[in-house]
Amino acid sequence: MTITIALVITALAFVLVCGANDGASLLAMAVRHGSGSAVPVLLMLTAAVALGPALFGVRVARTFTDGLVPADAGRPALVFLAGATAAVGLVLLLTWRGIPTSITLAVLGALAGAGSGLGEQPQWTRLGLVLGIAAAAPLAGAAAGFALGRGARRMPAAPGMPRLVRGAHFVAFGCQCLAYAANDGQKMFAVAAVASAGHVAGSLDTPPGLLPALAVALVFAVGAVLSLRRVSGGASVRLLAARPWQVASAEMASSATVLSSAALGAPVSMTQTVIGGLVGAGASEGGRRVRWQFAVPLVTAWGVTLPAAYAAGLLAGLLVRGVTA
Repeated sequence: MTITIALVITALAFVLVCGANDGASLLAMAVRHGSGSAVPVLLMLTAAVALGPALFGVRVARTFTDGLVPADAGRPALVFLAGATAAVGLVLLLTWRGIPTSITLAVLGALAGAGSGLGEQPQWTRLGLVLGIAAAAPLAGAAAGFALGRGARRMPAAPGMPRLVRGAHFVAFGCQCLAYAANDGQKMFAVAAVASAGHVAGSLDTPPGLLPALAVALVFAVGAVLSLRRVSGGASVRLLAARPWQVASAEMASSATVLSSAALGAPVSMTQTVIGGLVGAGASEGGRRVRWQFAVPLVTAWGVTLPAAYAAGLLAGLLVRGVTA
């Protein structure tokens, strides 16, 4: 009973932090570049998160529950509790210190560390494959953004072009919402499923019902609203003095990349892939268009978050192991 309560509290905190980081970043970019006012884009993102498991299944979520530490291991629920708690704590600490981070990397590293700390052998081969795909996603987003940016530049001018660009923004943001729900956002459902079931094995045999999915989406939306002002001047804004067509190109590029990785069941960071798309779209006009110093946080997130998350998860796993021994 105590473990179940701790899992529920951890799940609520985790979903709130996902909204504060992922959700607020997506909303800030959409509002700043003309995809719409805050309310409709927030509703669109919330609806996509709620409907994501029903539309796309839970293959990515199952990577978190079954793909890193075997669900039939001795104490998988404790691994999840220690790992998710360590991930939340690390993301809050790094954010407070102003160090770029990634929740997806934090979860992957912390779950592996917690498994090691609790004596459960992580599936290193699967983890390496997932991390390889996650590292390739921003590069794929950059390539797609470059190609789409080149294509957009060649479009002939037309009297109704501003309206067409606004419409393209709206469609591109809708695609981003769906891509986030299909991939990156599923880490929330993995943690929530384990918390509600109190165990890992079988917790995601079927997608969650509409009411549980809506509850997760609403907590996510609250986190996004609370953090929107904080992230409104983030690296994605400073990276490029973006033209409207470049933003739309980056949004479509990141959506296609993240949806492709979802088909492989590999969780990747939507925020990092968007940054890659912006770099590619900006570079389509020449490398000098990109303020490369603001792309450094993407590399920093990998260099800091992943090893720190593993260490935090390992420490949490050892502490839980000592308490429950």
